[in-house]
Amino acid sequence: MAALELRHLRYLLAVAEHGNFTRAAQELHISQPTLSQQIRQLERTVGAQLLDRTGRTVRLTDAGAVYTDHARRALRDLAAAERAVHDVRDLSRGHLRLGVTPTFTAYLVGPLTAELHTRHPAINLTLTETTQDRIEAALLADDLDLGIAFAGPHLPGVVATALFTETLSLVTSTPRVQAMPNPLPVHALKDEQLALLSGDFATRSHIDAYFTHHRATPRITVEANSIQALTEIVQRTPLATVLPDAITHGHPHLTPVPLTPPLPTRTVTLLHRENAYQSAATRAFTHLTHNLVRTRGYTPPP
Repeated sequence: MAALELRHLRYLLAVAEHGNFTRAAQELHISQPTLSQQIRQLERTVGAQLLDRTGRTVRLTDAGAVYTDHARRALRDLAAAERAVHDVRDLSRGHLRLGVTPTFTAYLVGPLTAELHTRHPAINLTLTETTQDRIEAALLADDLDLGIAFAGPHLPGVVATALFTETLSLVTSTPRVQAMPNPLPVHALKDEQLALLSGDFATRSHIDAYFTHHRATPRITVEANSIQALTEIVQRTPLATVLPDAITHGHPHLTPVPLTPPLPTRTVTLLHRENAYQSAATRAFTHLTHNLVRTRGYTPPP
């Protein structure tokens, strides 16, 4: 495929994304007349009108929608082919794009990165912390190589491999534990003030569903979008929180308090796009992830 044709594809996708020639031209760093001319050349080449320019926003025609779908796949496959050509089997160089949901930053990303750097120091890592739905969309768009998130319904084309089972507990400062029943009945939480992750965390949805199921109504005094903030608050106040046990184990001034009934466990998974090219860096990271999970003694998945 000629370079001009590749440029045509990128120009069309930019206009389709923005719905506007001006913004697309700004993103592409070309003039608007040049962009319009290039799109018309592409339409003449394929013999069909790809964009409807009659409305307030530029929209894809039916032919344009079909064409852009194939164009995205062609550019994605080409990018994968270029990575495959440059992939060095002995890992003397490489690049891995990893997406994780926020709770894993608190206890898993550090050890994984340290292990990767120790074993394969020439591999560059690009780490993105974001929500699970964005991780899966990025995998499908070939913007990420791997993701770490939770088992559950996944987008078509995303493959999940179970890593371990994550358990959660009520967490409080170590001095307070002696005065609390062990395990603590869930209904006793009505006397507790909690500091919890904010609603944009999947962990918070998991916790709220548990409280709703058991008709528990704790008093939520603090909400935070940072796990580090929660651990700092809890070890300095009478407040309690709910966190994965793996995070609590790394804080000597915090102690987990089992609840009864216990909080439901979650299966942690390694995500990738179905039939995606697996670079040497991706395969190496997958291997060391499974090894680290095993050596740290995390509970195996069901």
